[in-house]
Amino acid sequence: MRDFSITKNEGELYVAKVTDSYGNSYENYFDTANSANDWIYHVWSEEDWFNSVKSQELLANAIEECKEIDRINNITKIM
Repeated sequence: MRDFSITKNEGELYVAKVTDSYGNSYENYFDTANSANDWIYHVWSEEDWFNSVKSQELLANAIEECKEIDRINNITKIM
């Protein structure tokens, strides 16, 4: 789902629009097309971090933290 565009009207900055693999859209403004292009690749490189983490481990940790919050607040345990 990745997509991008770099446009420029006369007398204005370059407008960079990018969509990442998750469908999130971003927009930014630059003095040069090269800077806009670098920013697009930066946005896409940041999503690699999300793909590289162990999602099941993150979920398990989040559930454990919720269980601890419930214990502290004296709420019925999650089994």
